[in-house]
Amino acid sequence: MRSAPVCVPLLVAVALLVAPTGCTSEDPLSADVTGSTIVEPNATVVRVIDGDTIVVDIGDHRETVRLIGIDTPETVRPDAPVECYGPEASAHTKDLLAPGTPIRLERDAEARDDYGRLLAYVVRATDGLFVNRSLVEGGFAQPMTFPTNTAHAGELVEAARTAERAGLGLWAACGG
Repeated sequence: MRSAPVCVPLLVAVALLVAPTGCTSEDPLSADVTGSTIVEPNATVVRVIDGDTIVVDIGDHRETVRLIGIDTPETVRPDAPVECYGPEASAHTKDLLAPGTPIRLERDAEARDDYGRLLAYVVRATDGLFVNRSLVEGGFAQPMTFPTNTAHAGELVEAARTAERAGLGLWAACGG
């Protein structure tokens, strides 16, 4: 009779270890940037809007995706001028994510921004390139951290420090 109470807490503990991500094996968006050289894609790039926003196909629907943790200079905002190094950042994102590129979208704590865009870290499936970090490393983006979506904040800030010290991209062209 005493074994039943021991099993219940064990089952609860196992459920708690599995449940926090909210992901199941059928959930196309995971919350794990693996860093491996090849990753399983869950989306395909349709087009790049600007340096930090893309349009993707996920299964049978289309989503606008805002890359988490970074900010590139503006190029398409209707109420703002084109910012220093914005065209270069957009062009570089287009080079990294050509239409048809298979990618893995990986979520953090918050799923969408105030504009309804899906928030994600983007990993190129063919080679495991962590696109968000790559943009910062090359000086095409600055880190932009919003509380709750902070899984990679430290590495993005460090990448920006390295790019700034090296005078890469916007750091040289715009003074940061």
